[in-house]
Amino acid sequence: MKKIYYLKTCDTCKRILNSINHDGFILQDIKSDPVTVTQIEEMHVLSGSYESLFSRRAKKYKAMDLKNQSLTEADIKQLILEEYTFLKRPVIIFNDAIFIGNSKNNIEALLQNLGK
Repeated sequence: MKKIYYLKTCDTCKRILNSINHDGFILQDIKSDPVTVTQIEEMHVLSGSYESLFSRRAKKYKAMDLKNQSLTEADIKQLILEEYTFLKRPVIIFNDAIFIGNSKNNIEALLQNLGK
């Protein structure tokens, strides 16, 4: 599978998309086309946890006072499904590998896997 979950209004997502060859990838803007239960479960299988997919940088994380709550994996899954901003972006699936977020190490690993 070759898929990219991103936010088209996110400058970081745009920068990353412009830096890679994404021909043949399915692009899904998570705001206009929300992530489904099946999709989040597929990401979970590849990543090993919902927490690794969860963005603590989202404005709603602070607004909802989530840092003072004990969130279970089920809670995190539900939050991501209810609010697109909680998905760490971009999420790039290339074959059986998943690349989550925009850290430098993550992008370097992605580029190596893409053969760039």
